[in-house]
Amino acid sequence: MLNSETTQSTESTMRLRGDLSLLSVVLFGLAYISPGIVVTMFGVVAATSGGAAPTAFAIATVAMLLTGLSYAKMARAVPGAGSVYTYARKMLDSRIGFLSGWAMLLDYFFIPMVGWLITAIYFNAQFPEIPKWVWLIVSVGITTAINVFGMKLADRVNKVLMFIALGSLVLFATLCVVFLGKHGSSAPATNALWNSGTSIGAVTAAAAIAAYSFLGFDAVSTLGEEARGGARTIGRGIIGCVIAAGAIFIVLSFVMQLVHPGAKFADVDAAAYHLKVQVGGTTYAEIINFVTIAGSIASCIALQASAARLMYVMGRDGALPKALFGNLSKKTGTPVLNLLLTAAAGVIAMKLDLTTATSFINFGAFLGFTLVNVCVIAHLVRERRHGRPLNLFSYLVMPAIGAAVSLYLLTKLGHVALQIGGVWLAIGVVYLAVLTKGFRRPAPEMTFDDDTAATDPVTA
Repeated sequence: MLNSETTQSTESTMRLRGDLSLLSVVLFGLAYISPGIVVTMFGVVAATSGGAAPTAFAIATVAMLLTGLSYAKMARAVPGAGSVYTYARKMLDSRIGFLSGWAMLLDYFFIPMVGWLITAIYFNAQFPEIPKWVWLIVSVGITTAINVFGMKLADRVNKVLMFIALGSLVLFATLCVVFLGKHGSSAPATNALWNSGTSIGAVTAAAAIAAYSFLGFDAVSTLGEEARGGARTIGRGIIGCVIAAGAIFIVLSFVMQLVHPGAKFADVDAAAYHLKVQVGGTTYAEIINFVTIAGSIASCIALQASAARLMYVMGRDGALPKALFGNLSKKTGTPVLNLLLTAAAGVIAMKLDLTTATSFINFGAFLGFTLVNVCVIAHLVRERRHGRPLNLFSYLVMPAIGAAVSLYLLTKLGHVALQIGGVWLAIGVVYLAVLTKGFRRPAPEMTFDDDTAATDPVTA
């Protein structure tokens, strides 16, 4: 989110270049991921997996690690700020790059919707007499109003909220352990990993949902010019971020699965709130719930701003109709129409549960992860043509497995997500054909990286 302080922000960015350590890069990735998401997602993952949430998170961790290794390789091959779009455009083709950007747009467009839905779920769990749709409208209204007027709330409180969130996460984990010490678990510990109600299909389907918890680790790749040590630090940072997040997700979901064995919940979406009541009492649950809501709203501000900014950049660069998407409000300096469109998409969540909503996001994510792995193989082919042989296992076997796993997880998403994702891609192909005069011209280049973010006068 940028406003009249753009010049100051740009100067700050310039001073920060080359200053970020490996630890800072890992913490940035963790802040973007928000490790507390494992608590929110636990009920859905446990129910889908048949009561084996930690196993589902472990599979998701392996899948993300394979893709993380490919991101690390691409960070070295394409120094500077990067993204799936950047890698696909440089390693494959401008048109494939455009479609990867189009898939990213689906991600960005629906991510705020999931954030608003999570906020509404937490509100409704604490105040069940008020319908969830009311809280959803309130959440959408608050964040949209803040973004329209250009307040930089999320930027200013991000670090504070990160430490508060981690602190509440540690406290929750501690209370779970204390609870287990006093009351034990009603089922053997091994049941949390695998039990009679679990199957390979159920666990992999749950892993496809659990992968949503990792979304954001790839944002580390955009810090190539700020990291001390450049591409080497970025590569290590990506891997470190995935491993750290995976460890948190697996350990915490294991403890939660011991507290609540099995896959049955009174309310799957609000399972986290009821678990907090179980281990810490109503007062603790309500206090932590408010902390979670505050963090969720701040996160939604940033998520909506990112979505609106991506649409603005695509409009400005000719990838979307400029008259609609490439303009800023003269009064507020924000992409108001884009913000209102994301708000309208958020209202769709009134008819969705958390499982379906996250599936929308994961479609674009898995597609992007597949492309990054393919880009590594394309890089291998290019280097070999120029007489620079690369390790076949690292640059062919591993990314091939990563691509296969990502595609497999994509197929495990719900039918609605696959249908919407397929239609979205089909629209993208038709639109690309129009832009490129029947694929005869290169696709328009979009510049949504850190440098653009520091200079564009977008105040959302």
